[in-house]
Amino acid sequence: MRTTTEVVHDHLMRRLEGDLDADLRNYASDIVLLTGSGVYRGHEGVRACAAELDRLVGSGTFTYAETVIDGDYGFLEWTADHEDSMVRDGADSFVIQNGAIVMQSIHYTVRSRE
Repeated sequence: MRTTTEVVHDHLMRRLEGDLDADLRNYASDIVLLTGSGVYRGHEGVRACAAELDRLVGSGTFTYAETVIDGDYGFLEWTADHEDSMVRDGADSFVIQNGAIVMQSIHYTVRSRE
């Protein structure tokens, strides 16, 4: 079984590559995502949540600033830069069980570059 570090690392690498389909292997089928815009469930919820971020930030450049792992838990601080928008306060928390993400919380504020 994969460790929390392995799951989070694979998730982050797949997202940097833009490979959402491959990243779904990192999520339990009954994943719960808690965000400022609502609750998303299952792999379709992962897709919907990713689509929302893509709509807001587009194909921007993501930077992972800090990753902390403790047992089944992970935390990520991130930023994103796009020609029209940016995120400076991205923060995700993860709960990993049996080699898959079972809960993720996501926070970010999109700001216009204008």
